[in-house]
Amino acid sequence: MVRTTPPRPVDIASIFPELAPLARQAIRLHPRPGIPTPYESSIGGPLLWPADEEWPVCAEVHDDWQLPVSLDDVRRRRALLEAAWLRPRGPKENLLSPEERALLDTLEAGHPWHGEPNALLPVAQLYLRDIPGLTGPDGADLLQVLWCPLDHESGLPAARLVWRDTASVVDPLVSPPEPADVDPYGNYVPEPCVLHPEAVMEYPAPHELPEELAGRLVAWGPAEWAKSHPEDEDESGGAYYQYELSVAPGWKVGGWGPWSFCDPCPMLCATCKTECRPLLTVSSGEWDGGSGSWIPLEDRVPPRPAGLRRPSDPPMVSIGRGYNMQIYICPESFDHPHLENMQ
Repeated sequence: MVRTTPPRPVDIASIFPELAPLARQAIRLHPRPGIPTPYESSIGGPLLWPADEEWPVCAEVHDDWQLPVSLDDVRRRRALLEAAWLRPRGPKENLLSPEERALLDTLEAGHPWHGEPNALLPVAQLYLRDIPGLTGPDGADLLQVLWCPLDHESGLPAARLVWRDTASVVDPLVSPPEPADVDPYGNYVPEPCVLHPEAVMEYPAPHELPEELAGRLVAWGPAEWAKSHPEDEDESGGAYYQYELSVAPGWKVGGWGPWSFCDPCPMLCATCKTECRPLLTVSSGEWDGGSGSWIPLEDRVPPRPAGLRRPSDPPMVSIGRGYNMQIYICPESFDHPHLENMQ
């Protein structure tokens, strides 16, 4: 099934012509539950990986203020809670039985740190044929993103980018290693999802605009918001441009960075000091109460009963307190190290 983002409520570039030259294409990935194969683009799916190529590991120091859990613990915990949320229960009936509560406590208790390199976990596999505008090194037709599913000094999982020529993979790896230690909440364990890529047009977040233009957009917002929300008596709308007209929420490739709770900082390549460009945004959700106009048309039908997995977050990934992880790459060389940021 395709996913279709509704037209923006307002053609903002016709009202503020200064924005027109700043338009950028972004590819919303629209991950949805599925069973992807190694030969498909996916989030959290299996990677097309050569059997004779070493699987990457993380040997960095991790934030050890909480004990880690296993990948199996995360999967069993999710299955337990999903079943509990979906089954009928009375108004005073507990979500979990005493036996289930005891099992959940065991699954969340954690285990001692293994103290050895941690195998990386597949996050995204993007075939260039599926993602308009995505380009890689000469000969590469596939981008694979893995990460260590633990917090690092940045407060983020440490990501690894692999560009690959699929024609060279003649003997694919069937059973890749799994990380021994995982974030205790499973925040960095993506559920397998198939993708429904869609091109949309974006404009910079107000944080990246000249102060004078950003101020005019904030002043313009409330009156425009009131036209479609006459019931709102709180004089909302100052962030109308930011949430509804600038940067698309959710997992995406390219476009503009979703700067939010802090001002943008220079994303300069550590090797050549060139300004890096957004490659991939990993999101904690595709929409929320402030970005409802971005909900795809196909997801506006009456939803089926939702369990643990929210309709807006099929991969079940959570960055920080519901933020985004931005991955930037250097436009001068794919060999230069990428940058990561949380917003």
